[in-house]
Amino acid sequence: MPAARRGGSVTAVDRTDRLLTIPNVISVLRLLGVPLFLYLLLVAERDVAALVVLIVGGGTDWLDGWVARRLGQVSRFGAMLDPVADRLYILATLGAFTWREIIPWQFTVALLLRELMLTVGLALLRRAGYGPVPVHYLGKTATFLLLAAFPVLLLAVAVPGSAAWADPVGWALAWWGLGLYWVAGVFYVGQMVSLLRRGSVRT
Repeated sequence: MPAARRGGSVTAVDRTDRLLTIPNVISVLRLLGVPLFLYLLLVAERDVAALVVLIVGGGTDWLDGWVARRLGQVSRFGAMLDPVADRLYILATLGAFTWREIIPWQFTVALLLRELMLTVGLALLRRAGYGPVPVHYLGKTATFLLLAAFPVLLLAVAVPGSAAWADPVGWALAWWGLGLYWVAGVFYVGQMVSLLRRGSVRT
């Protein structure tokens, strides 16, 4: 398991400084899909088209990492861009779904509080001279569940007759995703506290 250190993070995979790689292009395209999704859902109210964009965006969450490992194109830029794209997709979807009343505001607040907690923790790490802690499999699993839940919840709204099965399936995925998101968040906070204590002992 890789561990963070002063000035950056140690990883088990050799990374390059290349920017123009296939996985990075996939991640950038996923980012470009965010404003398109928001336009289709909130402005044009083309729910089915927005659903397609959301499915493609969620599906490429694992694709860029798989391609990077398969082609040996793991890069520092890609390692930074991938979680940013994930968070942006989740936050954009949360905001749009809350506005359309597809999900309740309480669910959105619960996810935003977790993001705020980690943002504060990362700021403290940077101030102490540490890079971000490595992504844990629980965090990746939670992200996968949320990115799977959102299209199903939108399907229940966009396609008549699908709500009977799509709504309970979507919410089952969403609640599991939220729970694991917080479990992973607590795990990350534990790692951060351990690093900060280690740094205070050294100084």
